[in-house]
Amino acid sequence: MFVNLRMKRILLILFLICSLSRMNASSILIPMDDTQKNHLKAYGIAYFVLTKNIDVQWLLYYRGGAFMFRDDKLFENECLIRGVSFEVIADARANSIIAEISNPEVNMDVVKLEKAPKIAVYTPKSKQPWDDAVTLVLEYAEIPYEKVYDDEIIQGKLPLYDWLHLHHEDFTGQYGRFWAGFSQAPWYKDQVKEAETTASRLGFAKVSQLKLAVAQKIRDFTAGGGFLFCMCSATDTYDIALAAEGVDICESMFDHDPADPNMNSKLDYSKCFAFQNFKLSTDPREYRFSEIDSYKMRQERYRITEKNDYFTLNEWSAKWDPVASMLCQDHDNLIKGFYGQTTGFDKTYIKPNVRIMGENKAANEARYIHGEYGKGMWTFYSGHDPEDYQHHVEEPPTDLSLHPNSAGYRLILNNVLFPAAKKKKQKT
Repeated sequence: MFVNLRMKRILLILFLICSLSRMNASSILIPMDDTQKNHLKAYGIAYFVLTKNIDVQWLLYYRGGAFMFRDDKLFENECLIRGVSFEVIADARANSIIAEISNPEVNMDVVKLEKAPKIAVYTPKSKQPWDDAVTLVLEYAEIPYEKVYDDEIIQGKLPLYDWLHLHHEDFTGQYGRFWAGFSQAPWYKDQVKEAETTASRLGFAKVSQLKLAVAQKIRDFTAGGGFLFCMCSATDTYDIALAAEGVDICESMFDHDPADPNMNSKLDYSKCFAFQNFKLSTDPREYRFSEIDSYKMRQERYRITEKNDYFTLNEWSAKWDPVASMLCQDHDNLIKGFYGQTTGFDKTYIKPNVRIMGENKAANEARYIHGEYGKGMWTFYSGHDPEDYQHHVEEPPTDLSLHPNSAGYRLILNNVLFPAAKKKKQKT
């Protein structure tokens, strides 16, 4: 009888401990509104939590797209070390937030992030320090990534990754059209030599043929369920390369023989992800590839300058369209514009099924667009560096510690975390 009484007391104590644990259970809330000290590193915290096999709740349109996950001293310490603002809240408060978000009258929703995506960045070994805003922000946010280039892609290694980034690339084989201004620069000569050597080694007669093959491998990666993110000249040159399959669009200074004078009548727009009905620039001295790039239009017709260069993020229904909502989370829906080799997209040439997520309506210009291809998805974000307006070649890279709350850079990191989301059936 004494033993039974003792066991009952032990069980009662254990019950009380468990009850207290449940009462004291808590969550970490990372606000992403104007109270956040470092928006960019906050994404790195969310990624870090996912690497520990802990789910993260992405609270769409709640406090700027806040993150919430189970409390742990490890995560608290990581926030403190990285300078990320956070709140430890009781589970009762967390449940209240979820209830508030679930109200059908408010434009909010909860998306569960389940697995840290494996990230690849398409970049050459000779990449210059001014070349890629995405690698800058991945490193600043402390999100790991691997570098791949033509060899790895031709060898079929893309299926090892969930997310692929393309930045200041030229898939047409014209070396970024830097010939007119930089043909004598050592870095330009090295780039040409490296590209021609790689093409020959991989069995291609021309660099343009190699880049087309790479673009097609990337197309297949996306069709199979991969996530593709492009910035700057990787956006329009990717579609141009696909549309120009079998057509010589490179003049002799790029591939040692003349371009096809009838190139513009031979483009197949059905092969493009985003664009249609555009004409290519046939002047190799022009620092743009086609009519897609709104650079000339924004200067000559709309007189856009640094002072009035902005674009607006469109708001989506979080409960009905979680994909676009995730990609547009920000603490500011008015984003400072910035130049790149491809500065913006003339909306005249965007396919009707493409989602325009950020735009300057007055200038008929899209800056941030998204679509689906096969089982996968892609996002094109024009411009080169969200915190370097003009971005001249050979300038030092941007110091992101000076821009920890960059609304423009947040759009990149939305795309980085996007593949971690548990797939919901879209209602639209």
